[in-house]
Amino acid sequence: MTTPQRLFIGGEWTEPDHGHYEVINPATENVVGLAPEASRTQVYAAASAAREAFGTWSRTRPEERATILDRAADLMQRDLTGNAALAQAESGATTATARGMQVAVGAARFRRYAKGALEPVEEAVAPQINEAGPMGRAGVFGALAVRQPVGVVTCITSYNNPWANPAGKIAPALAMGNTVVVKPAPQDPLSVYRMAEALEEAGVPAGVVNVVTGSGPDVGEAAVDSPDVDMVSFTGSTAVGQRIAEVCGRSMKRQLMELGGKGAAVVLDDADLDSAAAGIGTTFSFYSGQICTAPTRVLVQRAAHDALIERLTAYAGHLTVGDPTLRGTVVGPVISAAHRDRVESYIELGRKEGARTVTGGERPAGPDRGFYVAPTLLADCTNDMRVVREEIFGPVVVVVPFDDEEEGIALANDSDYGLIDYVWSSDVARAFRVARRLRAGGVGVNTIGRNMEAPFGGFKKSGVGRDVGSYALHAYSELQAIVWPG
Repeated sequence: MTTPQRLFIGGEWTEPDHGHYEVINPATENVVGLAPEASRTQVYAAASAAREAFGTWSRTRPEERATILDRAADLMQRDLTGNAALAQAESGATTATARGMQVAVGAARFRRYAKGALEPVEEAVAPQINEAGPMGRAGVFGALAVRQPVGVVTCITSYNNPWANPAGKIAPALAMGNTVVVKPAPQDPLSVYRMAEALEEAGVPAGVVNVVTGSGPDVGEAAVDSPDVDMVSFTGSTAVGQRIAEVCGRSMKRQLMELGGKGAAVVLDDADLDSAAAGIGTTFSFYSGQICTAPTRVLVQRAAHDALIERLTAYAGHLTVGDPTLRGTVVGPVISAAHRDRVESYIELGRKEGARTVTGGERPAGPDRGFYVAPTLLADCTNDMRVVREEIFGPVVVVVPFDDEEEGIALANDSDYGLIDYVWSSDVARAFRVARRLRAGGVGVNTIGRNMEAPFGGFKKSGVGRDVGSYALHAYSELQAIVWPG
C-alpha cells in the first residue's frame, strides 16, 4: 500500500481530520491509494489560506507568475511516466490517453497560461467629450478597462481527466493573480496532489494553491459556501451545477460552469459517411464515452440512415475492449461500478422505450474484473426517449432519423443541453448555414477536432461562461473601469 495522501493547505502537507478513503482502479478493482477526507474546518482553513495569500500573489509581477507556471509544466513533463501511470490507474484511461491527453495536455495548459500571464490586462476606451452638467464641468474623459483578479477561486474538477481539467482551471486562475482551493473529483484525486507537488517545487508561494478532498459531498459544499471564496469554477453534471449555482447566488459569488452535454451530430444526406462514422465513433472509445463533448445523439437524414448505421456498427466492431495498460486496447473501463450500473440501466431503458440494439448492450467478454461497458449503438430512436434526451456519459450512441434540413435543426435544438454540436455535409456552405442555427456553444463542421484558442462553454443547461485560450483569462478576472478628465 502506498503512503496515505495528505491534504495541501497553506503550503503545508496536512493530515486529514477524517482519515482516508480508498481510490479504486476501475480496470482491476484494486486499491490505487488512500485519499484524505478533509473536514469542513480544514476546507475553510484552505480558503482562509488562499485569502491571506491573495494580496501578495495578486500583486506579483506577471513575469514572476509566468516563470512559476512554466517551471511547473517542466516538472510535470519531467515526471510524465509516473504521472501517467497514476492517472491511468485512477481513471482507467488507455496508456496513450493517459500520457498524451491527460498529463501532456495538463502540462501544455500550464505553458499556455505562463504566456497568458503576460497578456495585456489594460484596454483603452475611446475618449468621450462631455458637456457641462450636473455631473461636472465639460471635458474630455479618458478611460481604461482593466482586468483584475477575482480573488479566491474554488476549482471543482471532473473525474474524466484528472490532469487536463484541473490544469485548465488552476493555470489561468493563477496567471491572472487569483489564488485557488482545488477540490478534485473523489474517484481520481491523487493526480491533482501530484500537480500540487509540482507547483510547490516550482515555487508557488504558500496558500496560493490548496488541495482538499473527500469521498462525499461535504468537502465540495464547504469549498463553495466558504465566505472566503469569491468564485466557483465547476466541471460536472448539470444537477450538481444547479445546486452550486444556488449557493453562489446567495452571496453573489462569480461562476464558471461547464456542465452536461448531449451533443447532436447532424449528418446530412450529402455527408462523407466514413468521416462522420469515424467522428461519432470516438464516443465509443475516447474516455469510454465519459466526455461531455461527445457526439452521442446522431441525427441522420433518412437517405443516409442505413449506410451510417452500417459504418457505425463496423467501427464499434473493430474496437478492442479491455485492460487499458495493454497495447491495442481502445476502450477501457468506466470510472466505477456505480457508473457502469447507471450506463447499463440506460441501455435497458432504451430497449424498453423501443430502441433497437444494433451492437453492444451487454457486458463485454474478457475481463473478469473491472467496470467495462461494451460500445453500444441504439437505433430506431425517437426524440422523446430518455436515452435521447438525457446524458448517459458512457460508450452509447443513439440514432434518430429526420427527413429534411429544417427537421434536423429542430431536433438538434430540442434539447436541454447545448455544449457542442456537429454537422457533416460535403457542402461547406450548407454545413455552416446549419451550424449557425444550432443552439450550442460550439459546432464542429465535418470534424470533432477543436481549436484550443476558441471559446468553450455551453448554451442552456450546458453551462455558464466561457473558457479556453484567452477566454479563460477573462473568465478568472473582473473588469474595472478607470476614468479621468483629459
